[in-house]
Amino acid sequence: MAGAEKSQSSLRLGVNIDHVATVRNARGGQYPDPLRAALMAEQAGADGITAHLREDRRHITDHDIDALMSGLSVPLNFEMAATPEMQKIALRHLPHAVCIVPEKREERTTEGGLELAREENRIGDFIAPLREAGCRVSIFIAAEPAQIEAAARIGAPVIELHTGAYCDAHVEGKFKERDAELERLRDMSTFAKSLGLEVHAGHGLTYDTVKPVAAFPEVMELNIGHFLIGESIFLGLEPAIKHMRILMDEARA
Repeated sequence: MAGAEKSQSSLRLGVNIDHVATVRNARGGQYPDPLRAALMAEQAGADGITAHLREDRRHITDHDIDALMSGLSVPLNFEMAATPEMQKIALRHLPHAVCIVPEKREERTTEGGLELAREENRIGDFIAPLREAGCRVSIFIAAEPAQIEAAARIGAPVIELHTGAYCDAHVEGKFKERDAELERLRDMSTFAKSLGLEVHAGHGLTYDTVKPVAAFPEVMELNIGHFLIGESIFLGLEPAIKHMRILMDEARA
């Protein structure tokens, strides 16, 4: 599945393995192992692995990051909040990519994009050492011009557009809202590329919602996790990932 089809699509798939750790931590112990899931994702055609080390360590732990850095042969996308602790960890490991995300202790999952336009100076200063150390920095933001312009001003080479509102509207049957959100994502992908930014997208994507976003020629990478881990209960992890890869490639064909 990997070779020719991937090169034709030029659209990368990052698989987020956070919720393998969620299942493990629900009971304690060592199983299921996020690294094992990450290696299976590699075999299934993932171009990279995403892991979010939260401040409260609710799923991924420091040990998981150590293991992923040592064991992966594809790039690690290290999601993290813009805190001194996380910056220190990233600078110690120097992952291929660092994605700066908003984080609140009480949220179940990341609820929206980073309010970069309001914190432009702080985030700009925060990412400077990471960029100097060779990490490819991305900023997880809403599909809004002000956020995209701020990302360009601080020198972040990559943005990841939050697709949650689009996916939620689809699930809730609010199809006019869904289509409006999709149009916004399309327009902002084009706008971001015009400013010289590489465009990624993710959050909430499923088999039902992935193809319209995957079809955007400006989008170079999709990061998908929770849905794939959920589908793996029924299909197995490798078949779940391979089917997502097929849909992405069909969207680009």
